[in-house]
Amino acid sequence: MKELLTGNEVVVRAALDAGARAFFGYPITPTTEIMSGWDSAYETNPEKLIFLQTEDEMSAGFATIGAILTGTKAFTATAGPGNILMQDAFSMAEAMQLPIVAIIGQRGGPSTASVIYSQQEVILTSFGGNGEGYRIVYSPSSIKELYDYTIKSFNTAWHYMIPTFVLTDGYTLKTRTNVELKKPTKLEISKPIVLKSLKRNNRQESNYVNLRNTYSVEEECFDNNKALIEKWNKIKKEIEEHEVFSYDKSVKDTLIMAHGIVASSVKQALSDTKKKSVKLFRPITLNPFPVDALKKELKGIKQIIVTESAENQLLKLVKENLYGLNIPIKTYNKPALGITPEEIIDVIKNNK
Repeated sequence: MKELLTGNEVVVRAALDAGARAFFGYPITPTTEIMSGWDSAYETNPEKLIFLQTEDEMSAGFATIGAILTGTKAFTATAGPGNILMQDAFSMAEAMQLPIVAIIGQRGGPSTASVIYSQQEVILTSFGGNGEGYRIVYSPSSIKELYDYTIKSFNTAWHYMIPTFVLTDGYTLKTRTNVELKKPTKLEISKPIVLKSLKRNNRQESNYVNLRNTYSVEEECFDNNKALIEKWNKIKKEIEEHEVFSYDKSVKDTLIMAHGIVASSVKQALSDTKKKSVKLFRPITLNPFPVDALKKELKGIKQIIVTESAENQLLKLVKENLYGLNIPIKTYNKPALGITPEEIIDVIKNNK
C-alpha cells in the first residue's frame, strides 16, 4: 500500500524497521525533521526507544558512539556545518571499526550558505577526518531508495563493523510523495562491542574489551592502519554498488556520470528523448567507488560527461579512479543548484 510521506519521514520509518533503538542529534536543516520524527516515535514507545537532543553536533556524534559500544543500534542525522563538527566522532568510529550510521542531508557551501540542497559533501563524508576514508557511503536517488538504503546502512554497518553513511539532500528529504515501503525480511543483529561473553569454570562471565583510538607511538598507529587497509581491501568488492541506465541496449558513445537525485534527472532525460547513443552510469556507493564496473561500461565510449550539483566532488572521484584512461571528460556542474531533465537534454544536444 502506498503512503504519502516525506523523505525525512521515510528515514525515521526505515530506522525503526531496521531495528534502531536510539537517536542522538542536534537540529539542523534539512534533517531536523528526522530528529523530531524520532522524538515522536520515542514519546509513543519510551520503554523501547532512546532519544536525546544534545547540546551540539560533536556531542551527538560521541553519544551515538557510546550507545553503539553497548550493542545498541543507534544513529544520527546532520548536514553541512554539523557534518564538519561530527567528523571527530566519525574519525573515531573509523579508527575503532564501529558501526555508526549517519544520514547526511547535504547543503550548499561555502560556510553555512544554502540550508536546503547541494551535492557538496561527497568528499567530506567519504574522507573527512584524520584517516584514509574507511567508510561506506550510499547515495540514493529517490525516496523509495532512501528507505531501502537507510535499512541497508544498518545491516552493512553491523555486518562489517564499519561506519556507514546515507548521503542525501533537502530536495529528497523534504519532498512528499506516494511511496510503497516493504519491510526487510532479514536484519543484522547488534551485539555489545565492549563486552565479550566467555565461559570459565562452567559459568558465563563477561570480559571487557579495551578499544583504542589513541596510540602511544607512531608504529602502533601504523599497525592499526595496516589492519584497516587489509579489511577494506577484503570487503570493498562485496559492498560496491552501481546502476547503468539507457533507453535501449544499442551501442553507446556517451556515458553520463551522476549520483543521487541528479541521476534521477538524467534517467528522465534519457527516457523523454529516447536517446540511444547515451547511457547513465550511477555509482550507488561513492565509497567504495565501483571502479571496475565503470571501466567495463567504458568500452566503446567516446566521451564522459560528469554532472553534479557541485563543482568538483564526483569529478574528483571519477578522475582518481580513471587515471590513465584516454577518454575526454566534460562537465556540467551547478554547485548548490538542482539540475533538471531539461538541462540534461540540452547538455546532450550540445555535446554531440
